[in-house]
Amino acid sequence: MQVNPQMKRVIFIVWLLLVPAGMVYTYQSYPPHTSGSWVDLLAFLLLTCVVACMPIVINEIFIFLIQWVALATFLKYGLFVEMVFAQIAVIVLLLKLKVLQKGQLFRLPLNLIMFFLVSFYSGFIYHLLGGETGPNLSEDPRSIWLGVLYAILNYLLNQVLISFNLYFIYKSREPYFGKDFIVETLTTLITFPIGFVLYILYKQVELLALLFIGVPFVSISIIFNLYYSSEKINEYLQKAAEIGHQMAERLQVNDVIDLFIQKLGEMLPVDYAYILEVKEDELLLIRRMEAGKVLSNDFPALKKNEGISGRSWANQKPYLYSARLEWRGITTGYIPGDAESILCVPILRNRKVIGVLLLASKRRRAYEKFQLMIIDILCSYFAVAMENAKHYELTKMQSERCSLTKLYNYRYFENLLNEEFEKMTRFVRKNLSLIILDIDHFKQINDTYGHQGGNEILRELASRISEIVGVSGTVARYGGEEFVILLPNITKGEAYQMAEHIRQSIANRPFILRQSLDYNHQQVMITASIGVATAPEDAEDPLALIRHSDRALYVGAKRAGRNRVAEYSSC
Repeated sequence: MQVNPQMKRVIFIVWLLLVPAGMVYTYQSYPPHTSGSWVDLLAFLLLTCVVACMPIVINEIFIFLIQWVALATFLKYGLFVEMVFAQIAVIVLLLKLKVLQKGQLFRLPLNLIMFFLVSFYSGFIYHLLGGETGPNLSEDPRSIWLGVLYAILNYLLNQVLISFNLYFIYKSREPYFGKDFIVETLTTLITFPIGFVLYILYKQVELLALLFIGVPFVSISIIFNLYYSSEKINEYLQKAAEIGHQMAERLQVNDVIDLFIQKLGEMLPVDYAYILEVKEDELLLIRRMEAGKVLSNDFPALKKNEGISGRSWANQKPYLYSARLEWRGITTGYIPGDAESILCVPILRNRKVIGVLLLASKRRRAYEKFQLMIIDILCSYFAVAMENAKHYELTKMQSERCSLTKLYNYRYFENLLNEEFEKMTRFVRKNLSLIILDIDHFKQINDTYGHQGGNEILRELASRISEIVGVSGTVARYGGEEFVILLPNITKGEAYQMAEHIRQSIANRPFILRQSLDYNHQQVMITASIGVATAPEDAEDPLALIRHSDRALYVGAKRAGRNRVAEYSSC
């Protein structure tokens, strides 16, 4: 949540005008009861600081339960001491939360004002109703009920000021009475009686009371936090396992990368994410995500020990930086200038680094050490999923493509043709054109230049056709020296023009043999005959489209003299 600069200045001015003067007024109006008990006073201050820096964590909600210590302090030493201790507790809390960063310093005077107002008005009403403070406070029912009233007022005023800050300073629109409010209210109601017990017990055993009450409370806080940490780690491990299974189900490399980046963004505060892959002696960027958008990978390759990623690659170890000051002398400059926290983990497979993951956040201290372990596990899952996806894509390519020309083979073309006709039945496609191309007198070429020379020509021809067709259609090797081109949503006239363009690119440009020892750099001129047919005007099913394209090829082009384009005609 952002606060505009003008509001920040107002907060500092209000604190400067209100808190120092209010503290002086409180000292004069409600003098503290501190005579002869400086050691005890310091012991209460120490307990306040310890409790303040050890919040209880419940369901990711941080509950700072210093109210019970504040109640005992107020009853024993008076309002002024309680207010001073509250101000010190605020500083301890904010240091514990590590929020006093650049641009967030206004939170210190804001919270100091809030605690001052809570303490002052609670104490003021308490004294206004005849309440007393000091070591010899009577234990009659009226004093107890006034103490209860003080505790309730303290809590209610605190909630009112918190809601005011959220809605009017932070401009939050989230509902206030959620689970945070319920949990904090319940824990506060449970712990407030401890303040009365501490005050009463202190009158009996003095400083030992702080040990009897404080040590168990602090111990419970530690146990709660350890339990929460273990629960959080278990939750992350469970999420990591689920993500691993989901990545294993992806069969495309890009799908694996997309899922990996998406899940990382859901688990951690990620503003920038980079995945780099080891290629020989370089580290190449293969995925770049900034502010939720995938951007081009136009950064230069990194060497070992170059930048944070290069260092992680060279040392095969992860790195965690909490602020820009820690890493700004290491990076090569591709990380945005507003990044603060960085988490960099090498991606290993069979104890060998195959890539590097780098995550960055605009927040300081955005990542915790245990998250390094979780991301390391996720990177292991990612490495396996990437290897499986690459093997699948390679196997699929080998099964779908011609090994010589790298074009799609007949089996793939046949399936695609059926799929396109199905789309026509659902009116997704208006028409579907098919071009069949056959090299003229290809047997003579093989007889003259050998099969190796013929293969060179087939590869070059496949490249020329693919370059002309581009994304308009699909090129496949039909068999031998025949090629097919499937053109969705292309009219017969447009298909004819494309076929003529292909014919001219074959007939007017020589093919050069570069790999043949006997015919090195030999120029070979060839021609091709081409047939064109279009559905639905020429065919109502896939077989008919092939048959009519083939008829146009042999009847309209081959028999007419070759080196020409013919379109199917039913006449």
